[in-house]
Amino acid sequence: MADDSQRPIVIKRIKKAAGGAHGGAWKIAYADFVTAMMAFFLLMWLLGSATKATLQGIADHFNTPLKVALLGGEGAGDATSVIKGGGEDLTRRTGQVKRGEVEKSDEQKAAEARQDAARLSDLKEKLDRAIASNPNMAQFKNQLKIDITTEGLRIQIVDEQNRPMFDSGGAVMKPYTREILREIGKTLNEVPYRISLSGHTDAVPFIGGERGYSNWELSADRANASRRELVAGGLEEGKVLRVVGLASAIPFDHDNPSAPVNRRISIIVMNRQAEEAIMREGRQFDADSAQAVAEKLDVRR
Repeated sequence: MADDSQRPIVIKRIKKAAGGAHGGAWKIAYADFVTAMMAFFLLMWLLGSATKATLQGIADHFNTPLKVALLGGEGAGDATSVIKGGGEDLTRRTGQVKRGEVEKSDEQKAAEARQDAARLSDLKEKLDRAIASNPNMAQFKNQLKIDITTEGLRIQIVDEQNRPMFDSGGAVMKPYTREILREIGKTLNEVPYRISLSGHTDAVPFIGGERGYSNWELSADRANASRRELVAGGLEEGKVLRVVGLASAIPFDHDNPSAPVNRRISIIVMNRQAEEAIMREGRQFDADSAQAVAEKLDVRR
């Protein structure tokens, strides 16, 4: 057996190498995290320092996007959706049925029309009795014209030759006209319908003609003065839907446009069909205006 001292000595040398580079990806991730935290705390600080009204405005913005606020509908895509559009023509851009609105059947419309006619007929009888029983109003019976039209119950207060409703050329109301309107205002609250007010003049022009203060301004001022007296008499303010001045465009006496009877105030207690028509017209005008604004914004972008 060989001597152990004769065995070769093997020396193993282990060379330690440094680890490779890990790269800088973690630095970018950490920087993103710190930036996000800074933005988060900045948002919290802004929300904490904002008023309650500002917070409500922010919430309303996200609940109702700009497109929905301008064009209507439940969502941003409703205005151009032919599936949810509804209406008679599915290709209409603004034809969607708003939330809470339900298309009425012909039977429902007919039933409502009958109910409206009955209520307005009862209101006409009450007004006739009120005029007959009130000595102050009875003497103006010839100046009060009450009839039923397709829009509803129409009450017209007309001028007489020696008994005008307003001072000549102005919107200052005579005391008896004020009394008539206040008495009518009390009665109109008895029905759940809204009213339309229109002022009318004769065809006699102002000295300045159409360029200055004309019959258009005069009729509008007189209609608005009548609105104020109706409200002063007890009419609920929310019942007034429309106040317009029509000058001499729609005369009472077509054969004599300058007759005093053409100077009048017309109060229409509208049935639901007439009211809905006005509301649709207003919504359509708003939608068209909003569409025009949206198109201008798109062009500018």
